[in-house]
Amino acid sequence: MHYNQDGAVVTIGNGPNHVIALHGWFGHARGWGPFVDVLDGDRFTYAFIDYRGYGSRRGIQGRFDMREIAADVLALGDELGWQRFSLIGHSMGGKAMQAVAMLAPARVTAMVGVTPVPPTPVPFDKPARALFERAAGELAARIAVLDNSTGKRLSRHWVEKMVRASTQHADADAFAAYFRAWADTDFSAEVAGSSVPTLLLVGEHDPSLTADIMEQTYGKAFLDLAIDVIRNAGHYPMDETPVDLATRIERFLSDIQSRSEP
Repeated sequence: MHYNQDGAVVTIGNGPNHVIALHGWFGHARGWGPFVDVLDGDRFTYAFIDYRGYGSRRGIQGRFDMREIAADVLALGDELGWQRFSLIGHSMGGKAMQAVAMLAPARVTAMVGVTPVPPTPVPFDKPARALFERAAGELAARIAVLDNSTGKRLSRHWVEKMVRASTQHADADAFAAYFRAWADTDFSAEVAGSSVPTLLLVGEHDPSLTADIMEQTYGKAFLDLAIDVIRNAGHYPMDETPVDLATRIERFLSDIQSRSEP
């Protein structure tokens, strides 16, 4: 498997099917866990990007919103020479991938949302909103957010390791701004009627981003949509069930590719 690191982008593989992966709020380009070790680099080339304020782009200023991520993704596609590509978006990255498809639908072959944030604003009660807002500067709040999102069933060691990584690989001001961007932005009207083939994968132990929520939000906007549940996973299937996740993604993207072949 080809593996190369260049600035803000990690690329894996050298296959003809091009995929750009957009990380979640707690993630970064090198934070996809064991998922990257089981990707098929003969059939696919994956590019994992850091957003402004994350990973190798810490200290880079910006608006820290979904449209800015989308513009940077399209610029990356240009740099790589990829006129068309598929998108994977984890959590917050699921909302960012919608922005890419809104800006340049003809360039997006397919999309896979991994426990993705919906196109609508995310409803919070006051205590939950306060917890998420504290997460930018409070380690205990990040631990609670991550533990809750995986069903409070995984080892404390793993949870704390993930949280430490999130603090090391994201600027606090960017982290705070991105929360408001993914939680409050409403793309529902703009994505309505999208025909980009889209697969949503939700974890059975994710208490918030459930299959029902996907049906109620994405299901009202996307015309070519499939929703599936990953067993034994919460909000981080790239760490919890990496082989299952990679298998589902690559099967879907291969099927979409075969549709377009004569």
